[in-house]
Amino acid sequence: MNRFVDTFDGMYPYAPHFHEAPGFQMHYVDEGPPDGQVVLCLHGEPTWGFLFRALIAALRGAYRVVVPDHMGFGRSSTPPLRDYWLQDHIDNLERFVLAMDLREITLVMHDFGGPVGMGLASRHPDRIRRIVSVNAPTPFGQATLAERLRANTAVSPWFQWVMKAESQGRLDAVLRELGFNILSTLKLNGFEDHGVITDAWLRAYGGRFATPADCAGAIGWAKGFAIGAHRFEVPDGAARRAISAKPALAIWGIADRTLHADHFLPLFSELFPAAPIHELEGVGHYSLEDAPRAITACVRSFLERT
Repeated sequence: MNRFVDTFDGMYPYAPHFHEAPGFQMHYVDEGPPDGQVVLCLHGEPTWGFLFRALIAALRGAYRVVVPDHMGFGRSSTPPLRDYWLQDHIDNLERFVLAMDLREITLVMHDFGGPVGMGLASRHPDRIRRIVSVNAPTPFGQATLAERLRANTAVSPWFQWVMKAESQGRLDAVLRELGFNILSTLKLNGFEDHGVITDAWLRAYGGRFATPADCAGAIGWAKGFAIGAHRFEVPDGAARRAISAKPALAIWGIADRTLHADHFLPLFSELFPAAPIHELEGVGHYSLEDAPRAITACVRSFLERT
């Protein structure tokens, strides 16, 4: 491993890899036996693979854990002439998965990693083995999706701010300074364990957004929601039947102020009516920061059972 790669005081000691199949340098972690079952972890806004550090450590002895950073996030590049809408992230992930020829994939998704991962599942249901949602929406052609998004926006401080800031023309300006306001942005979305905050932790999340140009990914996800630019992938009947028959698990921090359980757990249950749901009291939106041990144990038990 390059000795100049920041491991954030040893919290993220995993060797960096890069793939150009998506049309930019996509960074990813690839830990565990090469022939192991693939666990593909997908982050959201404004995080990166660092969010899954405890899960990687716990699973890499028995599973192949692959953790890409979306375009404009983490150690992936931020090309200036690209769009950063949902459909673009799905395209990028699809190219990455096909180039790596990943199969029998267990998707572990957080935040907007949910719509990105479900987009991949819609296009390639044959490559998916299991679905794990960790405070992640699972849109898959459900008729209630638009209604649930509207209802969630009405009670979510983050989405209310996004809509107001965009209408006032200041969303881009605020998010271009994400390197300085990363802690307030993360806190607005919600985590409860302030004990995780160290200089290295802040550097891991805030250092990625050092300049305004670095913030295109974070701006794109928020702005796309505000202006209706994101396009959710809609599966055909065969894909819906195939995915709904897969083993699935939802884990939800109930203190999530951004993606409320009342609106998104029913979306999961519409697709996976018999799937288990684990609700974590006192755990916020960034549940993998608040409760890494509980979530790791839950995911590992699910993998072993299925």
